[in-house]
Parts: sequence; C-alpha cells; structure tokens
Amino acid sequence: MTDDPMLPDVVARALGEYREALAEHGMSWGEPPIAYVRSMSPSRFVDEETFFRAASERVRAEHPDATAAEHEERVRELDFDIVLRDALAEGPAGDPPEGLAVLRLTPGGHRLDVRPRTALEPDGRTSASGQDARTPAGHGGYGGPPVPVALLIDNGRETEAEVRAGGWAYRVAPGGARLVELDSATEVTAGGERVGLCGRIRLAPRARLRVRAGFPCRWSVWSADGQGWYPDGAPPRRDYHGLPYFHGDDLVLDVPAEPLSVRVARGMEYGFAETAVTPRGETLVESAPARLYDAAAKGWYGGDLHVHLNFVGDVVAAPATAAAMQHGEDLHVLNLLAANVSGPRVFDREALEHWAGEDLPWSDATHVARMGVEYRNDLLGHLHAFGLTAPPGRYHSGFAGTPDWPPTSAACEELRGLGAIVGYAHAFHSPVETPEDVIGTGRPACTARAAVVDAALGLVDTMEVLHFSSAEGSSAVYRRLLGAGNRLAAVAGTDSMLSFTRQRMEMVASPPGWERTYARVEGPLTAASYAEAVRRGRTFATTGPFVELTVDGHGPGDTIDRAPGDRVRVRVRVIGPEVERLSIRTADGVLAEGPPGELTAELTVGAPTYVVALAEGGPHPRSLFTEVFAHTSPVYVDVRGRRVARAEDIHWCLEWLDLLERLIMDRARLDTKEQLDDHLRLIDEARRVHRARLPT
Repeated sequence: MTDDPMLPDVVARALGEYREALAEHGMSWGEPPIAYVRSMSPSRFVDEETFFRAASERVRAEHPDATAAEHEERVRELDFDIVLRDALAEGPAGDPPEGLAVLRLTPGGHRLDVRPRTALEPDGRTSASGQDARTPAGHGGYGGPPVPVALLIDNGRETEAEVRAGGWAYRVAPGGARLVELDSATEVTAGGERVGLCGRIRLAPRARLRVRAGFPCRWSVWSADGQGWYPDGAPPRRDYHGLPYFHGDDLVLDVPAEPLSVRVARGMEYGFAETAVTPRGETLVESAPARLYDAAAKGWYGGDLHVHLNFVGDVVAAPATAAAMQHGEDLHVLNLLAANVSGPRVFDREALEHWAGEDLPWSDATHVARMGVEYRNDLLGHLHAFGLTAPPGRYHSGFAGTPDWPPTSAACEELRGLGAIVGYAHAFHSPVETPEDVIGTGRPACTARAAVVDAALGLVDTMEVLHFSSAEGSSAVYRRLLGAGNRLAAVAGTDSMLSFTRQRMEMVASPPGWERTYARVEGPLTAASYAEAVRRGRTFATTGPFVELTVDGHGPGDTIDRAPGDRVRVRVRVIGPEVERLSIRTADGVLAEGPPGELTAELTVGAPTYVVALAEGGPHPRSLFTEVFAHTSPVYVDVRGRRVARAEDIHWCLEWLDLLERLIMDRARLDTKEQLDDHLRLIDEARRVHRARLPT
C-alpha cells in the first residue's frame, strides 16, 4: 500500500508490470513486432531521412522493379538493425552516436567503435585530470554506476558469428547486424576475447553543480564533447536537437570540474539563457529564462492534447515524471492518453480508470492535467479525447487480427457521450494535394482517412494540424474540410512519449508542450472551460509563435454575417523571434502575405468564406520541430446566413469518400457483410451531407 497520491496502488502495480516487461523484452515491452515496434530501437540513433533513405536503397537494390506500394511494403519487412548499420555508413565518419557502441566483426578479428566518455573520479581520488585510462572489461572501473549502451553487432564475415553478452549468446548471420540493449558493466566476448563496452574512458575530477531559477524549468548541462550530465535518478533524456535535459528547480548534480554549458528554458512562452561555468567543489548557477509573452494574461492557455506517459520505450515513466515536465515547461493543460501500441494491451489504462473525470494530483490554478484516450485504428485513423468523465468501452480496432470495426464514428460517439472533445491525431504524414494522397498506398498508416466522414456527420471536434509529422499536409487537408463546410478546431498534439529518452525520427522524446493548442478561455482555467474553448474553435496551434487573428474585431471560432460587397478588415499580430513570414488565407487561397510582426488586409465579401492566419519559418533553436509553424482556427464569414461551402472543396471531399469506400472494400479486415455495411452506410450519409451543401 502507498499513501502517495501521485502513485495509487493500482497505478504502482501497473508500473511494476511495465518494468518487468522492459527487463524481459527490451524496448518493445513484448508488443507484437510490427514494423513500427521493430523500428523503435534503431531509430534512436539516426534521423528519419537518413534511416529511410538507407532502407529504400536496400529495397531498390534487391527489388528494382517493385511498384511504389510494393516498395513501401518491402521497406516494412526489412531487418531494421541492418538498416541502422547501413544508415550509419551514410553518415559522417567518426565515432557512432552517443549511447551506441558498434562491434565490427571482420575476417581478421573485431573492432569496437564507441564515443569516448568522461567518467567522474570517486570521491577523494586525486589523479590528474585528462589522464586517459582503459576501464577493465566488464566493470565500471571508476566507481560509478553502469552506463546504458546499445551494442550494434556488425558481422562483416562470410560465416555466422556469435557474440556473448551478459550470459546470452547472440548469433548474427553473415553480413547481418544485431542491436542489443546492455550497459557498460555487461561482460561481452567475441571469439572468446573480452570487449570493453565503456571503450575509452577519461577520468575527470568530480565537482557538484547546483542549478536554480526560482521556479521549475527545463535544464540542460553538457560538456565540450556534448556529453550530458543529469541529477541522480534522472533518465538521460535528449530532445529533437540532441540536447540533454531534465526538469525541476534547485537541483544538484555531479559533474566534471571542467568547462560546462548550462542552459535553462521553460516552454514556448520563454526564451532560454545559457551560462558557461567551470565548477569547483559545489558551484551554484542561478539563471532564469526571459519571458517572451504571457498568454494566460490575455485569456489564452496552451495545452498538449496528445502525450503518452507509457508507450513502450527504454524507461518506465511514473506520474511524478509527467508532473515535473508539465510544471517545468509551464504547460497549462496536459492530456495523458491511455492507448495500445500493436496488441490488445492498453498502457496507462489503470491510471485512466483511477482518475477518469478528475484533475491529476499535481494540477493547480494554471496547470491542469487529465487522463485521456487515444482510440487507434491504423487503417482509418487515430483519435485523441480530452475531458472524459469515465473510461470508454473500447480503445482500438484492427489490431491482433481483430476487424477494422466498428467504424471510427462509433468511437467518436462514445467518447463524446462521455463528455470528451475528440480530434483526429497525427493526421497526415506527407504533403497532400489530391484525395489520392490521402489514401496513399492503402496500407495501415495511422493517417486520418476517415476524418471526411466524421467531420461531415458532426462527430469530431478537432484535427491536429501540428504533430510530429507533416504540418503542410495536415493543414492543407484541414482547409479543404473547412472549405467544404465542416467546422473543426485547429489543434496540436506532440505525441511525446515519456517512456523514451531519445528518438531521432518522430521527436517523441522531446518534452511535452513543444507544440501547443492555445485556447481562449472564459473565466478560470479548468478542464471544462478549456474543452469548451476548443469545442468552440477559439484556438490556434503552434510550435512557439503567439498568433492573434481578428476579422472586424472577431477572433477564431467566431462567425460574422455580412452582405456581398461588404468590406472586412483582417489583422494578424505575432510574437516570436523565429517567425519569418505571415500569411492570411481564405477559402479561395492566400489573401495577403508579409514579414513577421503585423499583417493587415481588407477582404471584400463575395461568397461565404473563412479566414485563417499562418506563421512560418525555417529551423530554429526554439522550435523542437523541423520547421516553425502556427495555424489558427478560422473566423467564419457567412453571407446573409449562408455558410462557406466551396464547390471545389466539396467535390474534393466527395472524391475522398469514393476512394475511402474502395479502400475499405479492398483492404479492411472485416468478419461479416454487416460490418462492411456499417462502413458503407456512414460513407453514404457523409456523401449526402456534402452534396446537400453544393451551391445551387
């Protein structure tokens, strides 16, 4: 039994089961080994472009005549450990990424490639700083704890090779590769010879560093070689840029008595401050990030609607981890989602069932945390839900041989019946120009293929225009849906997974809140007031910029009614040093473009339309995304009571519905004709809704 309100018994037991699964199965926690699960471990060490370029080159070499769909399927069937080996060979020469050791087996013997690492001398030791030392194989040697390390075994021999590690024998085929999770204390032998996983260890004199801002922040401490330093018990997390980080205030950590960089940040409403220090004994660094804007002072509160506490990975995350991150990022609203991965098990279901309908224990007047749900069907799309009053009866479909049924519409209805706002998550993963781009090759891809149905039927509230993948593709489809007469709020969800300490390909190891849904709330911040603001479309999604859009003084979510020929004034103001350009768009396209700061335009009313604003830029240190991007929900401009219903967008959606119907008939796993009929009936209803909107 525990008296800790952050760790009730039912949650503690679940976390214990996750730790057992991690110890037994590694990063997969025993989930069915679909391609997504198999890619999780190797994709920590190279970026997405490099990884999949290496995979594509291997498929092209082996199957030069494969169609695009066949090529995509072949990529999913590859041995991703071999892909990692190939991807590393494409990168710059030198040591492998931090946390990875490469054991290269050659006809003449073996070679270990590993990044040099600094270790701290034990307390009281007085050897000279900078002295290179070789750590005895199989031991930490320097008196410190073992260091986690992934070992990539690269067999360049023409025969099968065996490597023994920690009592296990790993056999690797000729020309093959194998990635295994170990630590620096594991005894490894290749051909009977010991391999020291620590590689080159440089011992440094020990110092202590105290970091203090006066309020919770995100801290990064690293030495000249990029090695990160963390307080005791803090996982070695790295963000999208590869920067180490941890959260809290007035923290003490052991560090080398050598030049260090210390950075303090606090989410997107702040900049960051950086300090150079060479600690001696215990050294205090007092620093705080400067505030760029105070959204709450204007009634705007930023939330991350898509975060996972546990979703397999290399660590098990407790609720206290989420609490430290939310306060350290000054994230107003946090939605932690219970979800499955590739099998029937739903991670954090116990936490949802315990806390459903309640604020999580660390919530306060300006920080609200709730347990939510990600309903997942890989063929038709994933949904996130915020503000549930009770757990749902179903969490997924189409996994582990189950049918792609019931339709996502049923999940939307159930989740909304439980009081939640519901939105399509990580909507599209590449640029979208045509409805064919929405469907793609037709394989399960976690894209929002069924959004056109649920939007038309009024069953979904939002769409993620920002997530870990394509903002361009998702926002383009979002505007098509708006132009066809559907009313949806633009939102963001990072898909951050607190059980990952590093991930180069999907940014999921970055802290929650690196993208946010800002909602204009009436009155005090509560889960209900925030959900209502999102439901009414009073939102913008952003990687950092704060965007204010007004149309004749009205903001996102509002509707104004005008007569043909009337003129309305549009103004956009933005705060954020990373913004390079602003644009104002209507259903007919770009109305105005300009540099950052403020942009104004005049719109002469013709047909009903909508107005949205975008802020964009290239890569920037403040952005934990590939680009800078913000997108508002619309201000709707009705004309004498008629809503926007642009014929081109309606026909675009009707073609999408035709392709979706064909996809379900050809690719959906269904057990009965009645299940197929359920899908087709809803598609027909969505067609009728869209056709009824066509201008006469």
